[in-house]
Amino acid sequence: MSTLTLKDGTEIYYKDWGKGQPVFFHHGWPLSSDDWDAQMLFFLEKGYRVIAHDRRGHGRSEQTPEGHNMDTYASDVDEIVTALNLTDVIHVGHSTGGGEVIRYVAQHGKGRVAKAVLISAVTPIMVQNENNPNGVPISVFDDIRNNTANHRQQFYIDITFPFYGYNRDGAKVSEGIQRNWWRQGMMGSIKAHYDCVKAFSETDFTEDLKNTEVPVLVLHGEDDQIVPFETTGKVAATLLKNGKLISYPGFPHGMPTTEAETINKDLLSFFQS
Repeated sequence: MSTLTLKDGTEIYYKDWGKGQPVFFHHGWPLSSDDWDAQMLFFLEKGYRVIAHDRRGHGRSEQTPEGHNMDTYASDVDEIVTALNLTDVIHVGHSTGGGEVIRYVAQHGKGRVAKAVLISAVTPIMVQNENNPNGVPISVFDDIRNNTANHRQQFYIDITFPFYGYNRDGAKVSEGIQRNWWRQGMMGSIKAHYDCVKAFSETDFTEDLKNTEVPVLVLHGEDDQIVPFETTGKVAATLLKNGKLISYPGFPHGMPTTEAETINKDLLSFFQS
């Protein structure tokens, strides 16, 4: 196993395959680098160096009791990038990982980042407040916290239905995909997952988006039931200096898995542009 010990002593698991321009993938809550299987294999075969880590407290990384916030997540990424001496990197983040990407790019990545991609991302901010009246009510996130703390085993099965759009009429349900989501989630720390709800729902990435200079591709499903398109992806694209938005009618939150062929094609086009 490839691991890196950070300055605070936390051990982070990561994958690093191939040669060529590096593409660094950042996973969503409460998953792991395994959620990028469909992208890691595809881009490795296209001649890219593909890298993905398990965020602290997630997957095979150390289950630390602290540090489950976006500033620490971005700092952890900076340490990994520095240790691997990565330059000209394309950073791709899904959901919570999208927030991690834009925080890293804006605050740490100068001189090392070529491009970034936000897929079904939580940017600019999810929670409803006076500055974000169309956001998701805090009660929704309180419910996620409660289910994570008290019913995690069942909740991590139930959430796969809206996550992949399997609750829609005519949806073709893959039990294997559902089991893989559950497997990844249950590998991680309940403390990390509980704390991360606040990180992905209440962190405001507005200034990070505005301060990002590199080209950024925003991909979002219009039927995303987890991170609503109208208040996240659609808004985030307008805040970027050099942003491009592609939205997909009917695509769910977990579209990198269920719609990998389409997503990979659009990613490749952006990487090569």
